[in-house]
Amino acid sequence: MEDPALSSRKRLMSVTLDDASIGRGNPDQEHERAIAIYDLVEENCFGVPDHEGGPYELNIALHEAKLAFEIREAEGDAVMTHILSLTPFRRILKDYFMVCESYYAAIRTATPNQIEAIDMGRRGLHNDGARLLAERLKGKIDCDFDTARRIFTLVTALHWKG
Repeated sequence: MEDPALSSRKRLMSVTLDDASIGRGNPDQEHERAIAIYDLVEENCFGVPDHEGGPYELNIALHEAKLAFEIREAEGDAVMTHILSLTPFRRILKDYFMVCESYYAAIRTATPNQIEAIDMGRRGLHNDGARLLAERLKGKIDCDFDTARRIFTLVTALHWKG
């Protein structure tokens, strides 16, 4: 069983987005980003392999087609920066947004069974994105599947056009 003091340190205490590289979105985009960040900070399991610090602050910046995860300790000391290419996520993000559009269109006219089927597809793609994210972070950032899912939610919120 994990030491409770250790598990309370292996978490994110804050997540910020770099205004200079990500910029501000429209009100709907900002709302989606704020919800994604709130959910991530509220419940997560996040650590850096071979680092005994934490809890952590995470700043996310965008550099070309890559996300920079800048990780700091609560006191502000830099721990590491991990650059994550978004290229492997292109297909999943494209498919995910296409299914989301279908879902929003279906809400107006489809039967509950049709809406549920579309939503199951959306959740499946979201899980695929979370698995890919966890795989790409392996050995650099430790997180459980639920945290990877919440980070992927934030990635989708950063790319959502509104």
